[in-house]
Amino acid sequence: MSLKDQNYNLALWMGDNALILGHRLSEWCGHGPILEQDIAITNIALDLVGQSRLWLQMASEIQGKGKTEDDLAYLRNSSQFVNNLLVEQPNKDWAYTIVRQFLFDAHHYFIIDHLRGCDNPNIAAIAEKSFKEVSYHLRYSSEWMIRLGDGTSTSHQKMQKALDDLWPFVKEFSEQLNLDPDTLNLETLHEEAMEKITEIVSIATLTLPDIPYFQFGGRKGVHSEHHGYILAEMQSVTRAYPGLKW
Repeated sequence: MSLKDQNYNLALWMGDNALILGHRLSEWCGHGPILEQDIAITNIALDLVGQSRLWLQMASEIQGKGKTEDDLAYLRNSSQFVNNLLVEQPNKDWAYTIVRQFLFDAHHYFIIDHLRGCDNPNIAAIAEKSFKEVSYHLRYSSEWMIRLGDGTSTSHQKMQKALDDLWPFVKEFSEQLNLDPDTLNLETLHEEAMEKITEIVSIATLTLPDIPYFQFGGRKGVHSEHHGYILAEMQSVTRAYPGLKW
């Protein structure tokens, strides 16, 4: 696979993950448990959508077919998205949202940190620009993991249930992209993320699930039923009024 194709795959994967999770978090706007967290989680959603624009713009430029980041976001079908299955899982409640965010953030942080040193100046620039935001995201979700996990018996129970339900999706982050391992070795970065996850889960008095199976498929465009509903909402205006300029 050419270096051009490798960079395209990386940019598309990073962009799709940020876009889908950003849209998921945007569903909390006006519905947060308290006003402060309503604003905080919406700002994280904005950060991720902004990062997605940078990655998808890069992917569209590499593709060289005259498309834009909007085309990649709004005019692809579910099977053409390569995001991880974790990010498309529904919010359900605040516990599910925090656990999903934390598992993503723990991996996203180490991936972005590694890409800051990438030989490709465009990839390195996007990673450098995103790093401060991603660092905050991990700190935010880690604090909430501890607050709720080591909180009341009810909050602990909800967090453990969310962790048990979402854990089957975590291993997909170790699935290597079609890249030179020197550019991005996801197996190694997954191990680093697991160290952070284990540390925070222990402080939160939660228990890491011990399961024999994990879910894969997002990289190949095989998504859960939730993915189609996300796209139906996210893409509705563009598909209803194709080519419209605002």
